[in-house]
Amino acid sequence: MSLPADFLTGARRLIPPERLFDDPLSTLAFGTDASFYRLIPKLVVRVESEAEVVRLLHLATRHKVPVTFRAAGTSLSGQAISDSVLIVLGDYWNGREIRDGGNQIRLQPGVIGAQANAVLAPLGRRIGPDPASINACKIGGIVANNASGMCCGTAQNSYQTLAGMRVVLADGTVLDSEDERGVAAFRQSHGALLEQLAELGRETRANTALAERIRHKYRLKNTTGLSLNALVDFDDPLDILTHLMVGSEGTLGFISSVTYNTVPEYPHKASALIVFPDVDTCCRAVPVLKQQPVAAVELLDRRSLRSVQDQPGLPGWVAALSDGACALLIESRAASQSLLHEQLAQIRAALAPFPVEQQVDFTEDPAVSGQLWAIRKGTFPAVGAVRATGTTVIIEDVTFPVEQLAAGVHRLIELFEKHGYDEAIIFGHALEGNLHFVFTQGFEDPAQVARYEVFMGDVAELVAIEFGGSLKAEHGTGRNMAPFVEKEWGSDAYQLMWRIKRLLDPQGILNPDVVLSDDPQIHLKNLKPLPAANDIVDKCIECGFCEPVCPSNGLTLTPRQRIVIWRDIQAKKRAGIDTRELEAAYQYQGIDSCAATGLCAERCPVGINTGDLVRELRASQAAYPERANWLAKHFAGALKGVRFTLRAADLAHRLLGAPRLQRWSEGARKLSGERLPSWTPAMPQPVKLIPPLDQWQSGKPRVVYLPACISRSMGPARSDSEQMPLIDKTRALLEKAGYEVVLPAQLDGLCCGQPFASKGYPEQAEAKRNELLAALREASRNGQYPIYCDTSPCTLSLINGEADGLDILDPVRFIRTHLFQRLEFTPQAGAVAVHVTCSTQHLGEGQALIEIARRCSTNVVVPEGIHCCGFAGDKGFNLPELNDHALRTLKPVVQHCSEGVSTSRTCEIGLSSHSGVDYHSLVYLVDRVTKPIAL
Repeated sequence: MSLPADFLTGARRLIPPERLFDDPLSTLAFGTDASFYRLIPKLVVRVESEAEVVRLLHLATRHKVPVTFRAAGTSLSGQAISDSVLIVLGDYWNGREIRDGGNQIRLQPGVIGAQANAVLAPLGRRIGPDPASINACKIGGIVANNASGMCCGTAQNSYQTLAGMRVVLADGTVLDSEDERGVAAFRQSHGALLEQLAELGRETRANTALAERIRHKYRLKNTTGLSLNALVDFDDPLDILTHLMVGSEGTLGFISSVTYNTVPEYPHKASALIVFPDVDTCCRAVPVLKQQPVAAVELLDRRSLRSVQDQPGLPGWVAALSDGACALLIESRAASQSLLHEQLAQIRAALAPFPVEQQVDFTEDPAVSGQLWAIRKGTFPAVGAVRATGTTVIIEDVTFPVEQLAAGVHRLIELFEKHGYDEAIIFGHALEGNLHFVFTQGFEDPAQVARYEVFMGDVAELVAIEFGGSLKAEHGTGRNMAPFVEKEWGSDAYQLMWRIKRLLDPQGILNPDVVLSDDPQIHLKNLKPLPAANDIVDKCIECGFCEPVCPSNGLTLTPRQRIVIWRDIQAKKRAGIDTRELEAAYQYQGIDSCAATGLCAERCPVGINTGDLVRELRASQAAYPERANWLAKHFAGALKGVRFTLRAADLAHRLLGAPRLQRWSEGARKLSGERLPSWTPAMPQPVKLIPPLDQWQSGKPRVVYLPACISRSMGPARSDSEQMPLIDKTRALLEKAGYEVVLPAQLDGLCCGQPFASKGYPEQAEAKRNELLAALREASRNGQYPIYCDTSPCTLSLINGEADGLDILDPVRFIRTHLFQRLEFTPQAGAVAVHVTCSTQHLGEGQALIEIARRCSTNVVVPEGIHCCGFAGDKGFNLPELNDHALRTLKPVVQHCSEGVSTSRTCEIGLSSHSGVDYHSLVYLVDRVTKPIAL
């Protein structure tokens, strides 16, 4: 059924057309979240203000059109998808206000959880909820799902740490619980609603059996159904209302902002991995630990340990553990090291009576602790990585009473064996009795769907009835557990939830069939297909963790969406369905506008680099292999052509001035069908050819200096405060540090191959890379000397693969490993903006770059949320909207900085253009603030 014409007309009047999506590609792209369900919305609306939400709800109410709200789309139970209208958050929901020295923070729903913690960290505070998806999920979803995590338990979740809320109800009314005048007006306008809520509270508290059941249920972690504890915890209907919103999954209203009471973030931490000989011993230790000063206790059964036992850094004995072994990963935190040591002594004493099979004792070393926690965090992706193509990974989320935890684990394992889920693993937050179990499931075969149906029925009976536990501890009910809410809660509580729903959403337009549903089969409908598409991406579980770092997120597609669409194209082709229209749209949305820098792989739980898929697709479309061959063979001549073009552009700049040249450039680009590149005042001047260096035996240590082809052609912009080309500046710095600089022979014809690879010519790329490696081997005398490459993307290209023992270093690694001991740093006062390039992140040098900048300046600024600048080689010239979009928030953050630093010349062009600040290589800053140390 289509949407009412009057609703669509009204929506188009309210929302600009660029934020309304109803085309097949966009609706399919937004039809997935991190769950195993799919619904294709008829309309996707990107909202940028509360006023737009209010007007849309007025319109939806008038025309009885269901709507669903989405923040990040990382939820796991199907609560962020719709076959009607999907309302997604745009850019302007990132407000945050720190109060009372960090004891409170007010946040809009678009703030990523990790960003909230980042602004609180200098104050030694954080928000209470700590979901595993905190680097991707947003505050709106955290509150709406009452998401928790490893440490927050039931004491620090959104419900318990809520200090205030601003909410838009189904009728479009706005209530801000922290605005006294607004509250007074709401009590007047919605007095009848508040009185009904108050009456529901009185009825519930008077029903002793029901009230006690509610209190019992929320002693456990529980997100099944609506938050009925609001009716027994509060008597003021305003408090009842705001706390009902927590965990309501968008079924009762839209959360426009929330104020948290924050919790301490203790600086001193220690972690241990204790392996017990069996599940019973392990689970008996949990209640003992619950009385100790522990921040987190994670349980891992033998299957989960086996799934990660081959990961780097894990002790060899993990593989040799007995079949019945079960482990606890324990963390303790404290305000001081002395207090931490006292706590560790208490914990060790408490565990002393228990037999232990193996252990890694408490360590305060962050590196070792990180390896231990990598065990826990690696379990879910480990199952995902080995699943059969076409199947999905399901992570369920239940709670047993802690005193019955061992029995619960054994019974779950029995169900796995009964239903043939041999790969299933169990891990979880042991202190709360909260277990996650992960298994793979196919849905293409009706027999597999039937198996899943029977299995989930058995799980519901086991957890909810036999053990009196929670079917959803922290992942939200969604449509996944909606049919089982009454089984868990009983008829009285279930009907109470429906009364609340009908009171606050009388027309049932807010996220129907989520949390509460009349359809007992809703959890078996609209199951998401994961068809084979390409080996590179077939392991994708569509979790969305990749999306925050993607520069095209919000412009075209995200990595998750690129995979969704490509899967659909391949499935349609196999079914004989015409995909030409979809593929035509995908060309720009999916292929052309992908930066292909691979940052998505850094966030992906199973390490998928969507850029690899895009490069493969580009290679399949590459139509000019002979041109690529010619360019590879005549690379020095091509660089001369680049310098000539830059010289001509620079001459035009001098003659016409920047404003006129920019206008002419834009006009020429339009006339050319956008084939000509864009010109901006940040366009570089040409670099003069490098004279060969005389080689002599000076007795100084040697370094082979590889100037990237971009450094050999593109100098500083005419307006840049630094006018010395990077090549000259680098040589000066290396010589200041006491090095003799060696350049490879025939330098101007050399290239790392990356420009060819990005355009879809992998053979030519590999040939150029091998040619360069041979030249470096000769220049370094078979690796005797370190090789310094002045641009991080080229360094990454060279070391990705066999580099024949050559020690190739990017600027960051070379400075920290070779120059720190040779140069004395005197930090400057001027503020410096730092951009950590994608390649620097891949090289693992991101934090080191920031630390070097802090040696050079007392005021270092790292803009939040800019992970990739979107320049992506030459895309900043040929697809400037990608660079524009990626850096749209940069200027206000860095406008007070005196300069910016990075490690990629093309990135610096885009950064300078969009910030009004001169960005140049880190080398310039290091050279300015250093002098030689007498050796």
